[in-house]
Amino acid sequence: MNPFQRLVVAPGQMAGNQVDLTPAQQHYLSRVLRLRPGDRFIAMDGHGQWWLVALTENAAQGQVLTTIAVATELPITVTLLIAMPKTGLDDVVRQATELGVSQIVPIHSARTVLNPSPQKIDRWQRIAQEAAEQSERQVVPVITAPLVWSDALQTWNTRQSICYICQARDHHPHLLTCLEEARNQRLGGGGWKDELSATQAPQPSRPILAISLATGPEGGWTESELAVAIDAGYQPVSLGDRILRAVTAPLVGLSLIASVFEAERGNGEQG
Repeated sequence: MNPFQRLVVAPGQMAGNQVDLTPAQQHYLSRVLRLRPGDRFIAMDGHGQWWLVALTENAAQGQVLTTIAVATELPITVTLLIAMPKTGLDDVVRQATELGVSQIVPIHSARTVLNPSPQKIDRWQRIAQEAAEQSERQVVPVITAPLVWSDALQTWNTRQSICYICQARDHHPHLLTCLEEARNQRLGGGGWKDELSATQAPQPSRPILAISLATGPEGGWTESELAVAIDAGYQPVSLGDRILRAVTAPLVGLSLIASVFEAERGNGEQG
């Protein structure tokens, strides 16, 4: 694991080989971490780029020393469409980021009671940023504004990705089985494996495959919500024989996605 502290910086903070630090970042580096002039940290733009940076004398800036080659992203992009639970979405955002999610779309479903404020959405984005820094992500997931289910289906659909909707109790194929079939189809066609061997480190800007995973609220999706999803091309899937909480199901699904597709890259070492 890289020993240096990681900080996400906005594009406007980069000026040539200088990084202008915000007051909060200055406080964190100098007061909390007690870094001294010349000490190093990693600046990341949240879109795939990392730089090794040395703190300057006035602690208000950093001097870029070199770029850092890193490949910590999944070889696919993953969108999580989560019907908002009553509580616990903070933890889902944090842990989903650690598992490699590309973006999170909070959903207003028929059984959703949470109506988050813009401040709450900003908080989720900060949590995603902090989790990306901690877990050495190249990319900070985007937390979109909440959408009603019908509107979400118009954007995240089978024209853009392979789409699954998790549904308990019914006799649907297990998500793991569907993921393995999707992976094998790509391998059989030569595209996924050949691209991987040619690049060795797929870049976030050139996804090999995109997956959208929808998980329901407490009480599950309604019959009409499931029906419109199937009409939009979503494959209903099971996460097992047990009933999972609304905050557990997305993490199980994302873990399966990461396991199936990351294993093919041979990227088994974890810090």
